[in-house]
Amino acid sequence: MPRAEAGIEVTWRAYELRPDPVPTLDPDGEYLRRVWASSVYPLAASLGMEIRLPPVQPRSRLAHEAAYWARSQGGFDDYNAAVFRAFFENGADIGKEDVLVALASELGLDGESLGRALAAREFQRAVLEDERDARFAGVNGVPAFIANRRVLLSGVQPVETLRAFVAQARQRENED
Repeated sequence: MPRAEAGIEVTWRAYELRPDPVPTLDPDGEYLRRVWASSVYPLAASLGMEIRLPPVQPRSRLAHEAAYWARSQGGFDDYNAAVFRAFFENGADIGKEDVLVALASELGLDGESLGRALAAREFQRAVLEDERDARFAGVNGVPAFIANRRVLLSGVQPVETLRAFVAQARQRENED
């Protein structure tokens, strides 16, 4: 749903689905293969997207910190898209600092600055606050949509469901 069409503001927040010490999933395991075959691949095909089950299931906290850094540089949207492409199209390990720095550099952002920010954990606090807020809101999967801090929708949704979600959020906001 285009942002302008709906007249809404979308704010991406960090949420690590399986934070340490929760084990990551085996990319060769039955669960991921089944879910991707039954849900992810058909949805991607219906949207004209070509994605592959990544060969790694990395921790994503550093990627979230890098996204916060990109936001501070005015490059969030492009960087965020590059991280998703790197992971879902190319199978890159987005849990590694050198991968994240290379993505920034490829976009013309200052990769060395990102490397310093990651080494200093400059955006760790913001990411941990997002994760705390998500737990408080009841988020337990991705993607998750929260409107006005009260309405929660979880999982990949068709456009019609997202439109209904926005309408419900507006109605609740008007009732307040």
